[in-house]
Amino acid sequence: MSTGPAVAIALTFIWLGMVLAISFLEAPLKFRAPGVTLQIGLGIGRLVFRALNSAEMLVAFGIAVALWFSHPPTGIIAAFAIAFVALIAQLVGVRPRLTRRSDAVLAGTNGPRSHAHYVYVALEAIKVVALFAGGILLLSS
Repeated sequence: MSTGPAVAIALTFIWLGMVLAISFLEAPLKFRAPGVTLQIGLGIGRLVFRALNSAEMLVAFGIAVALWFSHPPTGIIAAFAIAFVALIAQLVGVRPRLTRRSDAVLAGTNGPRSHAHYVYVALEAIKVVALFAGGILLLSS
């Protein structure tokens, strides 16, 4: 196996692990910890997801560069394109809405609940499937 695919595989499973650990484990559990109020949980969540999304962008760039030089089959490109598009949709389309909602909650305004959180979680699930598929396809190529 050449360097490009090996780097892409490593970065893929690092990214997958980060998303699974943060989005599907840490995020829901932090609100169950003793003494964690909604405001504290939102504050922590904003910091954690800002860091996660920054790391995801770096990892996605690394994968893109590694794949660019290795010329993978179309299925691999498609899997990673789905993951990249899901990440961009989260950052550009969903995160601003979540930020507005959390700003309102932190300011003490408790208006109607936003459905943006469900969209964000759905995009996380799409990313997980796409990264898993892309990683498996890379391993088998």
